[in-house]
Amino acid sequence: MDVLEEKEEEEQREEELKALEISDNLQDLEMKVSVEQVCVPSDVPSIDTSQLPSSYKTNSLNEEKLLHIADHFLQQYTHLCPDRKPLFLHPVNECGVEKFVSTTVRPTLLPYAELYHWDGCASFVSEMDPMPELRLPSSLYSPTTILKYQRGNCFDFSVLLCSMLIGAGYDAYCVHGYATHEMCTLDETLKLCPLLRKPQEEPKERMKKSNKYRVKPPPDLQSKFELQQEAKKAETEAAEKNEEKEVEKVTEVEKPKRDPLHGLRVHAWVLVLSGKKEVPETFFINPFTGNSHSTMDEHFLGIESVWNHRNYWVNMQDCWNGCKDLIFDLGDTIHWEVMLSGSNKPLQLLSDAEEEKELSDRDSDDMVSDPNDGSCAFETRCSEGRKVILYKKAKLEKWAPYLNGNGLVKRLTIYADLGCTEVAEVREWFKNREDRLDMREVNKQTQLTTDYFSPGHLLCLKAHTYTSLQPETEYTMEFYNEARVDGLQKRVETPNEMTEYFVGRDDFLHVRYMEFGKRRKKIHLAGTRTDINSRPIVQIKECFHRNPEKPADEDVAERVFLITEDMIQLTYHLKDKYITASKKDFFKAAEGDRKGNEMVMTPEMCITYQVWRRTTYILNFSYIHKTEREGEMSVEELQVLNILKVRENEETNIKLSVSIYNVEKNEKRRQQYEAMTREDDLRGPGEQDLDYLAPFLIQIGHREKMTKGQALRVRDDCLTDFKNRLINRANIIQARLEKAVEELQKKDQWFQKNQNRLSAEEEDDFLTRRSETTFHIQILALRLKREKQAAPQKYLALEEKLRKDPRLAEHLDHT
Repeated sequence: MDVLEEKEEEEQREEELKALEISDNLQDLEMKVSVEQVCVPSDVPSIDTSQLPSSYKTNSLNEEKLLHIADHFLQQYTHLCPDRKPLFLHPVNECGVEKFVSTTVRPTLLPYAELYHWDGCASFVSEMDPMPELRLPSSLYSPTTILKYQRGNCFDFSVLLCSMLIGAGYDAYCVHGYATHEMCTLDETLKLCPLLRKPQEEPKERMKKSNKYRVKPPPDLQSKFELQQEAKKAETEAAEKNEEKEVEKVTEVEKPKRDPLHGLRVHAWVLVLSGKKEVPETFFINPFTGNSHSTMDEHFLGIESVWNHRNYWVNMQDCWNGCKDLIFDLGDTIHWEVMLSGSNKPLQLLSDAEEEKELSDRDSDDMVSDPNDGSCAFETRCSEGRKVILYKKAKLEKWAPYLNGNGLVKRLTIYADLGCTEVAEVREWFKNREDRLDMREVNKQTQLTTDYFSPGHLLCLKAHTYTSLQPETEYTMEFYNEARVDGLQKRVETPNEMTEYFVGRDDFLHVRYMEFGKRRKKIHLAGTRTDINSRPIVQIKECFHRNPEKPADEDVAERVFLITEDMIQLTYHLKDKYITASKKDFFKAAEGDRKGNEMVMTPEMCITYQVWRRTTYILNFSYIHKTEREGEMSVEELQVLNILKVRENEETNIKLSVSIYNVEKNEKRRQQYEAMTREDDLRGPGEQDLDYLAPFLIQIGHREKMTKGQALRVRDDCLTDFKNRLINRANIIQARLEKAVEELQKKDQWFQKNQNRLSAEEEDDFLTRRSETTFHIQILALRLKREKQAAPQKYLALEEKLRKDPRLAEHLDHT
């Protein structure tokens, strides 16, 4: 026992000696850090102080008093807490003038909807160029300068972000403390990119089936699979051990190296207290990344002080466990020492009137003196308009809007290895594209590209997956079916097949499948294209949903056109309590059975499983024969060629759209707005809107007082005239729609007859004109639908307006 105790004492002594050596090394490193200057990039632009307000270059009487109070407070703090680090109280600004840190915070709300919430403000600040600090800085630049040059350290970013959050209504504070090496140096190489994080799915509770009425099987007294289970268990254990070893190897490689300055690296971030703006819990915001963190996060190692635009608080709590055990009640004088005792009331306890009064009493300038500075900074974000962030197996690049000609604003490159040498996938985000392209995913391993579009594309595209934009290749197209007349939702094509999916059609069609055969040889004529030989259709298969208005044995469920066999197969929906469905097979009529363009139907041309009348199947066959001829035209192939041609033109001639509210980039809109403003100024004040009852009041002689009969007559005439106008408008749109559809059908028939004689330019011209006609049809159909939906509402609105009209209200109140 004595020998064991002696060994334990020796081990304790060795550990104490090692601890002393480590502490000495840390002190030496700390001394070196305090002596060495911060490594600032050489490309930091020189600051032009000539345009800054005079308050940046001098101190007012109130500011001089604050500096005197801060010096006195610092002396007392140093005397009472000699072991604590120096406070960050009054650094110099960009003009070389000492300023109290609370006077540097400028609550300002920039006029952008994205900056009304904390995550938008944090993202805006984090996209600027950071300059990591190794020690407490000796200067603190104003938010105006940081916005202008879009560069700064963590203290500069924290002051800027805190100013924006307070202006947006949050209870925010700048924090001076300590953090880990990864957070201070913005090292994200060991973290997963936020764009790759999958949202956590809540486990669904499975409903347990009731075994109340089941007969329990007799118990099996023999274990037949015991040996197999043991073998499986051994295999799984061995596999788990191998996986654990591999995970351990990976974690050892990815594990961050030991930091000799752990706990000594100075960092600044933002504290947002709960209460205001419906913030449920207190949290931190890292200004370098814009991410929110819990106050229990292990990356935050301690806090020295916090401040806002009103006061300065020193943390008097022990940070041996980081920030996990800290109490953020700034009104608690035991845990927080306040500098200005007359205003120690936290911001969250102030009323709106008191807060507005305090902001108005301040004699300092706003954060953004020129509104154009804020708009310019919001558009460019970073100093050069581009920023690169390295993550674990990923690289994220960001650009300012309109910087790239193709509208690219963000690119995420995903790698297959930790060394970031093998590219696995590339994701790109676009903005302000006229073709409504929003995102593009490129799989480098399969060479598969997927384009995602916002609503409003010319051809109603939603997503397009392809390997090449050449026709007759594998692709998948998704559409916004609500904006299409035919209700097409998805189209999938391979070299030999094409499948279309529909939604919300009046004929209940939901799937159309087409099978193509090999091309036939043909004679090439001079001046024509060699690649327009359309693929022959072998089979067309259409599937329909159940139509509840028809009997099941008369409602077609599946329709198959066997083109090569000159045969059509119909399968009807299954009737209730039946196990087989009705079927009919039609055969193409011989040339001898035709009378001109009309077809003579004979009983031998149809095979059916049920008895039916001859007139019925003659009408059905006529309709089916018409559908078969339309299918042979291959309108779907024309649509595909048109879409691929449009997509190719959009990629070669990329155009960016500019908002009408962007005055700097949209000069034409600005001139139009100025011209309209001048016209409004020149318009006389005596001009009034036209009287909508004037044509009907003329008929009764414009009497000041009307009888009840006259008032009813005016109301009825007005409503009748308005109703006729609505009907006429709908009829005009309907006529235009029918005319456009008829023209499109004629164009398709002409193209089918003359496609072998068309040159490449003529075919491109035809596809362009057909695309315009299709778009015109879609617009007319949408206008007609909206007109029918809005007509009753407009009629009721006019009726209510007439009832409230002061000239008719006296006689229409009781009608």
